[in-house]
Amino acid sequence: MVRSQGKFMFTIGKLAVNASVGVETLRFYQRKGLLEVPEPTGKVRRYNDTHLQRVLFIKSAQAAGFTLKEIKQLLTMDASQHHHQARELAIKRLTAIDEQITQLQSARVALEKLAHECEHSREQPCPIIASFVSPATD
Repeated sequence: MVRSQGKFMFTIGKLAVNASVGVETLRFYQRKGLLEVPEPTGKVRRYNDTHLQRVLFIKSAQAAGFTLKEIKQLLTMDASQHHHQARELAIKRLTAIDEQITQLQSARVALEKLAHECEHSREQPCPIIASFVSPATD
């Protein structure tokens, strides 16, 4: 790692390793406008610890369930001035997560029922397979 003006300098490969992502992930973030593309220094683009912190923020926000579009919005907000907007995004994300949980719970109940039926209906066609096979239409 090269130090410049008190900041670590990385190639894209080293940035990827330090952020635990792939180089293509970094390029994807760049194409989406989430990560700045630095000007080349000589033949190589150098990334600093600010870039690393940005990637780590993106990963944390994704882990919390935010979409890349929402992450881009969060990145444009000022931490001291946009509390209300950030909170609204978080509440919106919580609502979406709650809806996903409800859907997954319904799917679990249905699958649990099918597994029980399968276990107790050995003489008939498997209800699990039958439930996913759509009848042929003429």
